[in-house]
Amino acid sequence: MIRPSVLLFALLMSAPALYRYVLDQVDLTEVLIRFLIAVPIAAVLLAGLRFVTAGYGRTSESPATPVTPTPIDVSEADKAG
Repeated sequence: MIRPSVLLFALLMSAPALYRYVLDQVDLTEVLIRFLIAVPIAAVLLAGLRFVTAGYGRTSESPATPVTPTPIDVSEADKAG
């Protein structure tokens, strides 16, 4: 099934043709053809965007290894060096 976001994006892509139809500059079939061409293009573009941004919201199941800071003893540091 086609996602609603794809249809909305395709409608936005074909909006200039729809506007020209309102002004009686193009025929309705040309507007529909442009919309039908815009649907697969919008689907590919949004799929690419979803692929790129897929990992940004995920959190890992296992937390990172905790690091506990330990203070350095100044007297031991002087003896070593």
